[in-house]
Amino acid sequence: MSQSSRVVVVGGGIGGLAAAVALHRAGREVVVLERAPSLEPVGSAISLTPNALRALDVIGAGDEIRSRAAHVGEGGMRTPTGRWIARTDTAKVTERFGDPLLMLPRATLIDVLAARLPGSALRTSCRATLADPGDDGRPARVTTPDGDLTAGLVVAADGVHSRTRGVLFPDHPGAVYSGFTTWRVMVPVPGAEIVSHETWGPGRLWGTHRLEDGRVYAYGAAVTPAGGRAADGERAELLRLFGDWHEPVPSVLAAVRPEDVLRHDVHHVHPALPAYHRGRVALVGDAAHAMPPTLGQGGNQALEDAVVLAHHADGLPAYTAARLPRTSALVTKAVRTARLAMLANRPAAALRDAAIAAVSRTGPAFFVRGFDGIADWRPPQNGRRAAGSVS
Repeated sequence: MSQSSRVVVVGGGIGGLAAAVALHRAGREVVVLERAPSLEPVGSAISLTPNALRALDVIGAGDEIRSRAAHVGEGGMRTPTGRWIARTDTAKVTERFGDPLLMLPRATLIDVLAARLPGSALRTSCRATLADPGDDGRPARVTTPDGDLTAGLVVAADGVHSRTRGVLFPDHPGAVYSGFTTWRVMVPVPGAEIVSHETWGPGRLWGTHRLEDGRVYAYGAAVTPAGGRAADGERAELLRLFGDWHEPVPSVLAAVRPEDVLRHDVHHVHPALPAYHRGRVALVGDAAHAMPPTLGQGGNQALEDAVVLAHHADGLPAYTAARLPRTSALVTKAVRTARLAMLANRPAAALRDAAIAAVSRTGPAFFVRGFDGIADWRPPQNGRRAAGSVS
């Protein structure tokens, strides 16, 4: 394998694997270095919007994902008592953008992506460190427990607390705490009637969705200091925070075992990086532009990154030019949405709900318009930059 054609991907998550697949299909020799002992992700799900499905189409995975994912059906936004304040018609998303909203386990997406790479391309239990970003005159160099690897391109997909980002931009403060933490569960809930919804309360929110395999994916979020942990377990904490909310929340919590609950503080990259590349290294996904999950775009933007990077693999400044303005605007929008969703002041939260209810009376188009500038993105073709903006 020549060092000029080799691509080393640091991180075997969604962004790293998608970039590896895109570059492999473009004729590059790829190796993916994942520090965990397997590619199996934590037990959570991901929503995919039409922009991400177009990216998956580019790497030949779109149709398989569509066949294995659940359509997010009609639902909407509720108050903790169960009152609907906004209803959604997701069929309008398909009409407007050409694809539906989908939900599937992250493990399924990882499996689909990994299956499109040669087995020899994947190395687990391999902690990698960028030793030299390289430049036009020399390759980049990555240090591993088995020795150094040189490469014509290094893809840094090492997550929200990316060590590679710190090497490339040592003066950048990195990811900052977004002000809230999240809990996620994926469990069977026999007999429960599940209508997709997100419920906003003062300083808290909850969402519930049905997956294609029959399990329920649910998530909670609450304003809390960073680094917190419940002394009596996270399931008990969820019962305190959400146990008296409307159905199906109590039914979901009744089905949850303590070991089912994942808790993670939310961080985002602020301020925006000056670039998504330096030398022969490119950042993708959370390493470049971690954002709160309030737009559901973290993984979707990583998939966009992957195909745009493969398109501009020989000209990384063009990759930065194509991706930095769009993703920086989305980070800003996600942070603003998070502040609105997580309003802890009860009178302010009541005014928020009233405003949303008033606007939603104009019809489902209110919900669909929220995806303008996001779901209408198109992959780059024939040398043109990807379309799509953020309002």
